[in-house]
Amino acid sequence: MLTTRDAGKGRFLRPLRLAPIFMGAMAMLVAGLFATMAEAQEPVPRRNLLQKFFGVFVPQRRIYYQDQYDFPRQPRPRRMQKRRQQPAEPQQPRQQRAKPRLAETPPPAPVVEKSPDAKKVLVVGDFVAGSLGDGLKVAFETTPGIAVETRASGSSGLVRNDYFDWPKILSDYVSELKPSVIVVSLGANDRQLMQIGDTKEKFRTDVWMEEYRRRVNAFAALARKDKLPVLWVGMPPFQSTAMTADMVTFNGIFREEVEKAGGQFIDIWDGFVDESGKFVLTGSDINGQQVRLRGSDGINLTKAGKRKLAFYVEKDIRKLLGEAAATDTDVPGAEGLKDLVVTAPLANEDIVKTQPISVTDPALDGATALLGGDAPPKGTGKSPRDLLVEKGEIPPAPPGRIDDFRLVKPQAVISRPMSRN
Repeated sequence: MLTTRDAGKGRFLRPLRLAPIFMGAMAMLVAGLFATMAEAQEPVPRRNLLQKFFGVFVPQRRIYYQDQYDFPRQPRPRRMQKRRQQPAEPQQPRQQRAKPRLAETPPPAPVVEKSPDAKKVLVVGDFVAGSLGDGLKVAFETTPGIAVETRASGSSGLVRNDYFDWPKILSDYVSELKPSVIVVSLGANDRQLMQIGDTKEKFRTDVWMEEYRRRVNAFAALARKDKLPVLWVGMPPFQSTAMTADMVTFNGIFREEVEKAGGQFIDIWDGFVDESGKFVLTGSDINGQQVRLRGSDGINLTKAGKRKLAFYVEKDIRKLLGEAAATDTDVPGAEGLKDLVVTAPLANEDIVKTQPISVTDPALDGATALLGGDAPPKGTGKSPRDLLVEKGEIPPAPPGRIDDFRLVKPQAVISRPMSRN
């Protein structure tokens, strides 16, 4: 029978009996937790079709990742170790790499000042005349004796006198500038209604065409009033087919009426079409290179197109103005030329001199005829070449040559009696 003291100790010792069980359960729980984490890190093999449906076990290769192993580090190269052992050298300033040189653009042409007595070329008309004036300024920029003056109104023409009256304004320009040559380019804006008296005529009617022809002749005669040379430049083709057809009609009127008034018509049509006569945006410039001649709208001209437009007029202006068209690069006179220095030939060098031989006189070298030929026939004084070119006479071929077509008399055939055996 337990005493009261033993009964009190049993209450404290009873929980200690369950400690091993509790510690074992905790150990199993921790082991299971670590096992689950290890399994989570390992890759789960994929199940194939047999394993899914029939539960057949097919061994698969286990995949191990590189992170699961601790590979030894590779030793550093010796040269790297030596560099670290040596004291650090002072860094040298880096040299800047030379930038690649771009293709040098040609320098602009030097500006040549115009002489005080330079002859003036007056260019009048619409926006085509403005482009023509720009091209002529480039053409004569190195010619001090010619100055180009452009007086153009882009939307003007011979139809709308209420907007811009060219017959009235031209007289003011001539009296102000006193030009030596007048260049006219009009017609690009004239495809519209025309006010004739109290009526408005539609474009291309008979009355419209007759009045337009009269206005062209009157304007050309006005420009020729002071006996000045007038160069009327025709219209170029445009991208619009209808507009191009109208320009062909206008150019025919310009040519007829300007020549009646004593002016000169300059046709530029072929410079802005292809071989088939169709409008082109790109064509050859004055140097024969393929460039863009017209703008994207098919109406205006580019810088190369303006220069090509002026090319057709430039030569006629130079012909009319003569000496004033000379450039600044004059040929020096005899006093400006340096003395020619003739060096003496070397003493050891053998110089062989031969007498010139005339083609028509082979006797100079001791012969009587040219190599492979006969002497020219006496009395005529003309060589076989001259006879062939002038009269079409061919010298007879020597006998036996392939072109000897003379009939030869056949030789007599001697018949012999057959021998009898």
